[in-house]
Amino acid sequence: MKVGTDGVLLGAWADVTGAKAILDVGAGTGLVALMLAQRSEAIVDAVEIEPVAFCEANQNVVASPWAARVTVFHSSFQEFTEGMPDQYDLIVSNPPYFANSLASPDKNRTVARHDQYLSYSELIEGATKKLSPEGRFCVIIPFAAYDEFRETARLNGFYLVKVVNVVPRESKPANRVLLEFSKKPDDRQVSELRLRDVDGNYSEAYRMLTKDYYLKL
Repeated sequence: MKVGTDGVLLGAWADVTGAKAILDVGAGTGLVALMLAQRSEAIVDAVEIEPVAFCEANQNVVASPWAARVTVFHSSFQEFTEGMPDQYDLIVSNPPYFANSLASPDKNRTVARHDQYLSYSELIEGATKKLSPEGRFCVIIPFAAYDEFRETARLNGFYLVKVVNVVPRESKPANRVLLEFSKKPDDRQVSELRLRDVDGNYSEAYRMLTKDYYLKL
């Protein structure tokens, strides 16, 4: 799997302040878990159900400077929430986003990208079990799924405290949204992040957010 902008955004944006234990749900190649390890001193656990991605994530972790603090588990998130008693200060996920659409003939990509293996409600319910009382739950999802995800999270006891509308290019509408939830109410912060200008060049805001993770940008 290639490195995607969604994962880079989530890994660079999620607030790691004070986090001692972090969980990445749907690790893929391990990108987000490794970014969070780079940004913090926390122990980082990552869960990945798809076997090829799990092996690739493990290889990337072993080859990284943060191997001693990052562990990848080959498991569904549903099984992980039932079998592991730990709670986390930060839970992040770049969840499957093709709901009710045709599955890819490539089974590995289907597992990674379709919510039949992990629905939004299952992700949110699992996060309520694994998140510490003072913790943060951060996701990046399609903008079209924002209302559904926010309402499901509210019904599970989460408060939405940060919203970043991600605009792919100047003059275009937002197509992704970064969300931070808490178990405690707080004033909601809403902002916008534009990735590229009208000429297709990366914006200064995107460069500043992600400059520590690209060799060239």
